[in-house]
Amino acid sequence: MAFGLGFLKAVALILVPVALAVALYNPGDFSPAPMPPDYSYGPVVSAPRHEARVLDHIERLGEGKLPRPEDLAYDAAGGWLYTGCADGWVRRVSVPGGDVEDWVRTGGRPLGLVLAADGGLLVADADIGLLKVSPERKVELLTDAAEGVKFAMTDGVDVAADGTIYFTDASYKYNLANHMTDILEARPHGRLLSFDPATGRTAVLGRDLYFANGVAVSPDQSSLIYCETPMRRCSRYHITGDKKGTVEKFIDNLPGFPDNIRYDGEGRYWIALSAGRTFQWDLLMKYPFIRKLLYLVDKFVAVPHGLKNAGAMSVTLEGEPVSMYTDPGLALATGWLKVGKHLYYGSLTETYLSRIDLTKSSAQLHE
Repeated sequence: MAFGLGFLKAVALILVPVALAVALYNPGDFSPAPMPPDYSYGPVVSAPRHEARVLDHIERLGEGKLPRPEDLAYDAAGGWLYTGCADGWVRRVSVPGGDVEDWVRTGGRPLGLVLAADGGLLVADADIGLLKVSPERKVELLTDAAEGVKFAMTDGVDVAADGTIYFTDASYKYNLANHMTDILEARPHGRLLSFDPATGRTAVLGRDLYFANGVAVSPDQSSLIYCETPMRRCSRYHITGDKKGTVEKFIDNLPGFPDNIRYDGEGRYWIALSAGRTFQWDLLMKYPFIRKLLYLVDKFVAVPHGLKNAGAMSVTLEGEPVSMYTDPGLALATGWLKVGKHLYYGSLTETYLSRIDLTKSSAQLHE
């Protein structure tokens, strides 16, 4: 359809004032920033093996009993998968049976989970802080602040062999209910932290991170990997050795936005991709003006954010992609965990855990 010059002038007369109004309007404390210079809009990394229709092969566990299960932790001795739910409960699911049991209520929103050496469970609770739940189900607050700054969104957690707990605060500015605002603002409010149970000391290892998310200690205990969601990258922080305290690239230009990361005990890290990269999200990342407009509109109407192609990528200890599992209909799939020949994952949109039989997947090759 052809449009006349008069029509185009009329559109311009409407849009130009709107654009100027948006540019000049200051929406309180929200101030979207340009992405840093090292953010890439170029080609993404790919895995040599890719199962692109995982929803065709999943089995549901605990359907209707697990509201928005996020991260996963596996107790091999007891045969339980632990997961944190949106109603504040940490629940456990029997493996392989799928029976669900209410285990403990934290009083907040449990996200990252990992088993402690004494059989307890370490919980990154977005609303409260870093918690420890004893085998007797007693909840203890370990820490909720560092350097005088309270955590606003305690997120990922892992524990080293020496008992040191490593975790992330995705943002010290925005809480979980406003996590999308943090991502749209694109400013580095995240931190990587450690907690020493012997001394009770909380230390900041890395600051100025972009929505710091999942964290996983390396099998040799010399480093850890942490993810920054809007940057589509994971980095390595050295715990010991000549490089102690330094950070280097692990994997970047991911095909999606990373969430949790887990080591599987078999030479692979599994990086959850909460959503795939899209043209719409590239536009948002590239132009702070569009993010500002979306923020203003989203305060009054529900704006779809085009989330799709969530999944997981497995990588070697050096960060080389091995396999990927995604689906166009999958969004906000968060914690992925390999248990034997099955791959389990949670979701921020569903009421169940999903299980994939890797031996029946086209991307499987002696995983």
